[in-house]
Amino acid sequence: MKLTMYYTNRILTIALVIILWSCGGEKKQGTENEAPKERITDRLKNKVKQYSGDERLASINLPENFHISVFAEVPNARSMALSENGTLFVGNRGEDKVYAVKDTDNDGIADEKYVIAEGLSSPNGVAFKDGDLYVAEISRIIKFSDIENNLANPPAHEVIYDEFPTDKSHGWKYIAFGPDGKLYVPVGAPCNICNPEKDIYASITRMNADGTEMEIYAEGIRNTVGFTWHPETRELYFTDNGRDMMGDSIPPCELNIATQKGQHFGYPFCHGGNIADPEFGSLRDCNEFKKPYRNLGPHVAPLGLKFYTADMFPAEYKNQIFIAEHGSWNRSEKIGYRIQMVSDTKKGKPSYETFIDGWLNESEQEAWGRPVDVIIDKEGAMLISDDKAGLIYRVVYKG
Repeated sequence: MKLTMYYTNRILTIALVIILWSCGGEKKQGTENEAPKERITDRLKNKVKQYSGDERLASINLPENFHISVFAEVPNARSMALSENGTLFVGNRGEDKVYAVKDTDNDGIADEKYVIAEGLSSPNGVAFKDGDLYVAEISRIIKFSDIENNLANPPAHEVIYDEFPTDKSHGWKYIAFGPDGKLYVPVGAPCNICNPEKDIYASITRMNADGTEMEIYAEGIRNTVGFTWHPETRELYFTDNGRDMMGDSIPPCELNIATQKGQHFGYPFCHGGNIADPEFGSLRDCNEFKKPYRNLGPHVAPLGLKFYTADMFPAEYKNQIFIAEHGSWNRSEKIGYRIQMVSDTKKGKPSYETFIDGWLNESEQEAWGRPVDVIIDKEGAMLISDDKAGLIYRVVYKG
């Protein structure tokens, strides 16, 4: 009996050593069509508390010396736009409101919140330019003039453009002003997979700030809910959500670059640069289309993204791309629910690795939060919106 217990204890000890050893491994990069494995924080070495406020943040894994806290509570927090004075505007998708929050005492926590508008149709997208707030609904763009001077008593909105389709499937919009001063507005495909008759679908459009001269800038894009511009080249980088119902592992979602007007990115004929669609792939060849800059995980639902151009984070993060992955909804094993980093490089294949995770409990297959958008504040901190938890987080470096 003693001998049996001795060997049992020895086996358990060896197993524990193996587990602890494996938890200290480096971050893994993803393959072409598969999401990278989740990074595992070595909690034995990480004695420093990396969060404050909401106790749910204890599950969040961050790189060493990074810290996360709750900046604001905003129901169904979606896309964000930040003014030069630090007012953060936040859109909704599942609700009907647009919010503004401010940190007036600079303690890293918003202490003022305003409802800018309500009764809107999925006002997901927000953009700020020359003192005015632009909001994207399903079929139109509206503007609130001189908004920062009227947060407590917002003016009536002005309709800038109201000729977008009324389809609710992929009808919510992310908007932003480009380096050319034009407002960029996507129009998603009105389906999972189809070949729409109207050119406006599955595209990114752009227009002047007053709504004139609307044109299609890029096409063959199933559904982008996030884009940004390279800080040096000024090229447009955007995420694209891959189609569903082709299995767990394909197709990948995508990070793309539009280098000029008129480029086609494959939908509905080709996915991930080289995967012919089973229904429409025979109509056109994959080589006809612009290839992805980097294929992301399958069904991870990449949304907002930004280049890190500030100085708070260590030098290796400068000009790297951070993407909010909202998370899969119909995969047999859920993935996503994290912030990924894609390297900005012109040499070889860009890396794809986890920067922050922990919103998804993998063993229970339940997520308490879903990242939507990222933005960098004037101090260099990263703000992250979460529509499931109804929170906006603030991530800082304390090295």
